[in-house]
Amino acid sequence: MSDLANNSYRLPLRVYMEDTDAGGIVYYVNYLKFMERARSEWLRQLELNQQTLLDEGTQLVVYRLACHYAKPACLDDMLEISTHVTDIGRCRMTFEQQVWRNEELLCSATVEIACLSVERMRPKAWPESLNSLIRAS
Repeated sequence: MSDLANNSYRLPLRVYMEDTDAGGIVYYVNYLKFMERARSEWLRQLELNQQTLLDEGTQLVVYRLACHYAKPACLDDMLEISTHVTDIGRCRMTFEQQVWRNEELLCSATVEIACLSVERMRPKAWPESLNSLIRAS
């Protein structure tokens, strides 16, 4: 694992009706949306955002995902989505993400993000603006 100083973030999130199925249970794909929001907020914590990266010609995309659903979340639950960078390569980054309700683990995932050139839609090295912030000690 690389030296990753700014590698964790926690996002509080409330479950709304739009997140659930007819029975008031969070629809499975919405956990992935919650995790996406947490990764986006992690970037904001680093004083970056996806639009800035796009403007610089960089797009972040999910390359690989493995997800385990342990217990359901329900309407009005208060959740916390944890995000932790576990590895960073030349053009890929791995996150461990979890969805918690209090101390109860509901869902966990390993998410690999690839860095692509907007123009070519091919892998490219992380832009220095992001690389230096993540690796700062």
